[in-house]
Amino acid sequence: MQNVFCIGEVLIDFIAEKQKNDLSNAQNFTKKPGGAPANVACAIAKLGGNSKFIGCVGNDSFGKYLLKVLKENNVDISLTQTSKAFTTLAFVSLDTNGERDFIFNRGADKKLTYDCTIKKDFNTNIVHFGAATAFLGGRLEDAYNRYFFDALTQNAFICFDPNYREDLWSDNKAIFTKKCMPFIQKSHLCKFSLEEAQLLSGETNAIDCCIKLHDVGAEVIAITLGSKGTLLSTPQKQQIIPSILVNTVDTTGAGDSFIGCLLYQLASTRNPFNVIKDFNLLVKMVAKANIAGAFTTTGYGAIPSLPTYKQVF
Repeated sequence: MQNVFCIGEVLIDFIAEKQKNDLSNAQNFTKKPGGAPANVACAIAKLGGNSKFIGCVGNDSFGKYLLKVLKENNVDISLTQTSKAFTTLAFVSLDTNGERDFIFNRGADKKLTYDCTIKKDFNTNIVHFGAATAFLGGRLEDAYNRYFFDALTQNAFICFDPNYREDLWSDNKAIFTKKCMPFIQKSHLCKFSLEEAQLLSGETNAIDCCIKLHDVGAEVIAITLGSKGTLLSTPQKQQIIPSILVNTVDTTGAGDSFIGCLLYQLASTRNPFNVIKDFNLLVKMVAKANIAGAFTTTGYGAIPSLPTYKQVF
C-alpha cells in the first residue's frame, strides 16, 4: 500500500442545519471538522489506506480538536504544523437538496511552511493537491508550489482537485484558472466538479471540457456530476459511470470522499501509473468511488459521514 500525502487546508465547518441556502438566514451552527485535503486524507485512512496530512492549524481549541479528529481517523499528522494564527473557519448554509453557501474566515491554513525534508518521502508514492485556499498567496501558496515541484522530481503519482470556492474567487476567476493550469498540465489524475471543468476549460459541455483539459496535459479526468455519477475521461475514451440513489442531506465532502476512495484504490495497486492506462479497471474503481461519495451525502458534515471499507466494498 502506497502512502498518500494530502496537502492543503484543514478547518472548522460551522454548518447551519435546516436553513435555506443563504447564510443571512442562519441562526444556529453546528461545529464539524472539514477542509477538502483533510477530508481526502480521512477518506483514505477510514477505508484502511495510509494517508499523511500536510497543513497547518492554530494553536487553539479548534486546532487541537482538528488534530484529534485526524488522529482518531488514523491519519498520520506527523507532518501537520501549528501556528499562533487562529484556526481557519468556514460557515456553511444548506438548502433542502444539500447544496451549500460558503463564507471563509481564513487563519492558520495560510501559515504552512515548506519543509524540504519531506521531498524524499514523495518518491514513488501518491501526492494529492487540494487547492481551495492554496492559491490565495502567503506561505501556503509558496509551500504548495514547492511541494508540487518535489512531487514532479520524485516520480510521485500526482492528483489535483481545484476545489473552487465562489466566495474566495468570484472576482478573480481568471487568476484562479491561471494558477490551476500548471497542476492540470502535469497531474496524472484530475478531479473536477462540472462547474470547475467549465470554468477552467471555457467550455460548456462536459465532453468538450475534457477534450480541452486533456489538451492542457491532464492524463485522466474525473468530472463528478452529482446524482448522475461521474464522467471518466482519457484522451482516447470517455464514459459516464452512474452513481447510486441515496437520501441526500448534505453534499459537503462528497467529492472529497469520491477522490479519497479512488486514491485508496490506486494506492492499493502499488503501481497507479499502470492502472490509469487500463480504462476498464478505472471504470470499476470509479464505480466504487461513486458509492463512497454518495454515502457521504447521507449525513451532516464531511469527515463524520465518510464510509468505511465494508460500506463501500
